[in-house]
Amino acid sequence: MERRYILCDAEKCTGCRICEFACSSGREGSFALELSRIRVVQSSPADTRSMACRFCRNAPCVSVCPRGALSMDEENSIIRLDKGRCAGCGWCIESCPFGAIVLDWGTKTVVMCDLCLGLSQPRCIQFCPKNALSIHGLDGDQAASR
Repeated sequence: MERRYILCDAEKCTGCRICEFACSSGREGSFALELSRIRVVQSSPADTRSMACRFCRNAPCVSVCPRGALSMDEENSIIRLDKGRCAGCGWCIESCPFGAIVLDWGTKTVVMCDLCLGLSQPRCIQFCPKNALSIHGLDGDQAASR
């Protein structure tokens, strides 16, 4: 299966953070932005966009995990987390070139995007009011959008 990831069109993104709220609400049952699996980042006043895991082919987060808590799910082309094995050491967080992994301080495990596995479309894409988010394949072809 082709690896897919969420891509943000910076020209459409307003930085409203609704994608973060939709993610944390759907995944955690609360509006806890620190537990969102997508992040709104602002690299300059004129450049705001959302970022989520890119599911790297040779994912550094998977290779640095000392407890084997992260693994590539080739069938779904996502990185899976085994929370029972995660010690919250943060090595994966440090190794991610996109800043797409965060620590859940409550459980001391990491959280990262899994494209809302089981849903036909990730919540962040469903709720983006500007249609700035879409699913793209690693070859750059648009796979699906809102």
